[in-house]
Amino acid sequence: MLLTTFQHLANRSTFLVDRVKKHGILLEAVQVLVDLNLVITKAYISSDGNWFMDVFNVTDQDGSKLQNREVIEHIQKCLESEDYLALPAIGLKDGAAPSEDQSTSIELTGTDRPGLLSEVCAVLASLSCNIVKAEVWTHERRAAAVIQITDEATGLAIRDAGRLSKVQELLRNVMQGDGTARRGGGSTCTGGVSVGAARAERRLHKLMLDDGAGGSAGEEAVDGEDRCGKARPKVAVMDCTERQYTVVILQCRDRPKLLFDTLCALTDLQYVVFHGTVDAERGSKEAYQEYYIRHVDGYPVRSDAERTRLVRCLEAAVERRASDGLELEVRTEDRVGLLSEITRVFRENSLSIIRAAIATRDGRAEDTFYVSDAYGNPVDGRTVDAVGEQLGHAVLRVKRGGGGRGPPVAEGGAVSVLGSLLKGSFQGLRLIRSYS
Repeated sequence: MLLTTFQHLANRSTFLVDRVKKHGILLEAVQVLVDLNLVITKAYISSDGNWFMDVFNVTDQDGSKLQNREVIEHIQKCLESEDYLALPAIGLKDGAAPSEDQSTSIELTGTDRPGLLSEVCAVLASLSCNIVKAEVWTHERRAAAVIQITDEATGLAIRDAGRLSKVQELLRNVMQGDGTARRGGGSTCTGGVSVGAARAERRLHKLMLDDGAGGSAGEEAVDGEDRCGKARPKVAVMDCTERQYTVVILQCRDRPKLLFDTLCALTDLQYVVFHGTVDAERGSKEAYQEYYIRHVDGYPVRSDAERTRLVRCLEAAVERRASDGLELEVRTEDRVGLLSEITRVFRENSLSIIRAAIATRDGRAEDTFYVSDAYGNPVDGRTVDAVGEQLGHAVLRVKRGGGGRGPPVAEGGAVSVLGSLLKGSFQGLRLIRSYS
């Protein structure tokens, strides 16, 4: 049994979801909303026995409540689906990338290095494979990508086993590079039928966790900043012995899809969220998330090692998408080999790609890249001008500058940071006493 209720409140829309509890159900509900690029400003999560209740306050990208009845009905239909994540990606926009039976999906993980994406694109172009959609993430010197390709001649999925084997072999060689992959982690290349464009980000989280890019020691934080001076998310993991929960509190600079990213980490680590509150109102640049969790085996966090891994995986989930590089957009007519040309120009101008979102819509390439120089520093204006000259200034747009050093979310040492995080925790404690 499932009940979905929708209502307008002030300048936001609210969805109330009641259904039987199962592992991953919260992530499913959030996936429905982020697939449509909606902004979740507040959320309340509670479980009572085997029953699960979510309340989501959402707006569109402009901060307005939802007015399109088709969108509202689409959301309700998806939320009432028994297994939304098992369905093909659903969107309301026309001209999207080919569906799962029309493209082939390739997943890559390996050691990051300058020019890596350029080499991958060159290999695919040489094999007459057209990249129609791709998501590329890097974090802690590791890289992961989910790439949708079609056959250049037919525009459909590549099904020939021999040809797919050749693609895998060559891409595996590229990802292995000079063979200096870190100890305990190599490079992999797998191919299969696409499961839908909107699932790429979900797969990237799982790929990077399995690869070890989340949960490793990472860069040491000093006064809330990493070695590059970038503010890190604040994560506290505490015991709630009265109710046998582990309390997770996260505070960081707000950004799109933050809730989705943190829930991916918790779900992949096999934790169940029983109660929680999320506050990311647009009046503040900070987001606050508080969860009361147990492992799927019914136990809270039981060791310091498990606690440390949970903190590091949540930090990694937040940081993977929080790109501080220069944001470049490429908008032009799509053609075979275009992405290979773009990434070659970036490589020749010593640009390193931090993150990339590649899409093809109605015959046009809509690509976004977050870049730095080869050493991770901000890109200077002369390099941008040179890239613009080679690609065409009408094609390349500088959307947002990056590399700036933002203020840390909280100041001081560990005690003051924890005190800041605990300020909002009493609301969650009241929520537990109400529903447990």
